[in-house]
Amino acid sequence: MENFTPISALLGGALIGLSVSILLLLNGRMAGISGIMSGLIKPTKHHIWRFLFLGGLIIGAFIFQQLSPDPLVLRENYPFSLIIIGGFLVGLGTKMGSGCTSGHGICGIANLSVRSIAATITFMLSGMLTVFIIKHILGLTA
Repeated sequence: MENFTPISALLGGALIGLSVSILLLLNGRMAGISGIMSGLIKPTKHHIWRFLFLGGLIIGAFIFQQLSPDPLVLRENYPFSLIIIGGFLVGLGTKMGSGCTSGHGICGIANLSVRSIAATITFMLSGMLTVFIIKHILGLTA
């Protein structure tokens, strides 16, 4: 936890909670990104809100990069094969888990969904195991 910044973490969490609440109040929808994305793949008559929500995520990240005194830097020299495998596994896990980390971790837990609580615990343990394997078994650092 070398770079933990509690104020920015708290602010980010509050903004996520606010956006999830606004989407639920104004649109009656949960803010799971995998569900929002899959709705774009199989579009319905009323799907403009999906583009707006995802656009807000992209614009928000761009604004953060511009305003942050210490912007995020992309990793360099990281094995491309691991990036591809990681992306595939995230997509597979999202399908198997009937949703993504944002849907289960934010909306599901807020609704006291046992399935979402179990899924979030699984996500967290899988992430910890992955970091352990990459750093301590494969010896990769970045």
